[in-house]
Amino acid sequence: MHNRPNIIVIMTDQQRADLRRACGYELDTMPFLDEWGKGGVDFARAYTPNPTCMPARVSMFTGRYSQSHRVRTNHNAADALYTEDLLDVLKKAGYVTALFGKNHSHRRPEDFDVARLFGHLGDEGETNDTPQEREFADFLKRTDHMEVHHPSPGGVSVQHPYRSVSDALEFMDGRDGKEPFFAWISFAEPHNPYQVPEPYFDLFAPESLPPLKGGAEVLAKKGERFVWLRRTWEEILGENREERILRARSNYLGMLRLIDDQVKRLVEGVRERGLEENTVFLYLSDHGDFAGEYGLIRKGCDLPDVLCHIPMIWRGPGIRKKGRMAEGYVSIVDILPTLCDMLQLPVPFGCQGKSILPLLQDDPSGQDGSGVLREYDRAFAESGYGGLYWKETDGLDLLTEGASSNGKNFDCLNTWTQCGQVRALWKDGYHIQLDMMGNGYLYRTDEDPAELHNLWEDPAQEKKRSELLCALVSEMMKQTDVIPVPHYRYRVKVHPKGFWYADFAAKDPGVRNMKPIGKDHLEEKT
Repeated sequence: MHNRPNIIVIMTDQQRADLRRACGYELDTMPFLDEWGKGGVDFARAYTPNPTCMPARVSMFTGRYSQSHRVRTNHNAADALYTEDLLDVLKKAGYVTALFGKNHSHRRPEDFDVARLFGHLGDEGETNDTPQEREFADFLKRTDHMEVHHPSPGGVSVQHPYRSVSDALEFMDGRDGKEPFFAWISFAEPHNPYQVPEPYFDLFAPESLPPLKGGAEVLAKKGERFVWLRRTWEEILGENREERILRARSNYLGMLRLIDDQVKRLVEGVRERGLEENTVFLYLSDHGDFAGEYGLIRKGCDLPDVLCHIPMIWRGPGIRKKGRMAEGYVSIVDILPTLCDMLQLPVPFGCQGKSILPLLQDDPSGQDGSGVLREYDRAFAESGYGGLYWKETDGLDLLTEGASSNGKNFDCLNTWTQCGQVRALWKDGYHIQLDMMGNGYLYRTDEDPAELHNLWEDPAQEKKRSELLCALVSEMMKQTDVIPVPHYRYRVKVHPKGFWYADFAAKDPGVRNMKPIGKDHLEEKT
């Protein structure tokens, strides 16, 4: 029998952090998750390094930011650059690896020992054996990624979260227990198409939804790219756009409850199989969703808090029962080094995240008490694939550009929402954002969570803006890629846990003192 814990990562796609009662939301969308999180650490300040599916998922596996792993859009999987990733580390440690659900990473399904795929539209690797499953797959294709105004056919059992949990439990039943397992249960929901079956349809009816924090009237304050995005949605959604956005919000919240029930089913299934006491759970999302905020849905440009702020809950052996935790900013890039720290495995060279194990354990000050808490005083995110900003005056056409196939659908991650370079930092309850043209935004997120009041030009915030700008620039320099290392003589010194402020001696054998790169020493994976 093995003595290492099993690892289950439950990832949703496009789930905003604040739409749960435990986070202050008016509606009780995920009651099981709220209660379950009390038995672990439910981070109030968790962030994605890039609010885009593939870049965020590659960051989870590699512990690297998108500027470094080079998967800066949903179309750059072939460009992934790293030494070793989470799958490599766990396979070397003897783990059986499995994927159930949506992949959308640099890894191929065949890289896992077991893989059963579910995507957004029913034709992305699914095995639809029954008439009900085939009917549901056909229904998903017909949605064209848009919201649905009636309950989805087939009930709960054909929904992909249900089937992913069933496949995961079947996988656990088929094991002999001699090796630990890693299961990535990756729900493709609540990402669009915004659909949901009974009894979840109208569970949060459109007419009963709480008011938004900010509507389309605030978009001019957010910048011209936000205004352009809204105009495009107005064109796509037509005259009844507000009714359609309400329906999308309603279905989105109903899907959160469906997911909540499936997480409960998974956790209870693990418990019934006697595996819970030796299983580390991590629940998170890759990024957020506007969910109607600013008159927008899905994703888009820049790095607003609603797209970057994500849920993240850790629970399992050795993890304290803290519940909702406001101390410490954490990120998706921290997952790989944290799991390495838990398993006492070396962190792959080139990893840019840090271990958050001190926050998960009973001693958050760290074993050496030497500035570990300072490691968690900020979160950093980036977006953009480079170049100038495309503008409406450039005459980009949605059809020829590929952002729409028929003028009735819309890919909100496209040439003009993803162009340029944008960087952001969250620290001390503030959010600062800067782009390559020097355009700046400053929000006090603790008091203004909807980010309606840009304090960039506020004289009273001049000192704080300067402080945060220095923090942003220093973070950008810290996350400058160390790969490739110098080819001759120079050695790269990195902390074994990814820390920057904690004291350690250079002669400590745990310090990574890299030798010059060579074919027999270190090869980047591309």
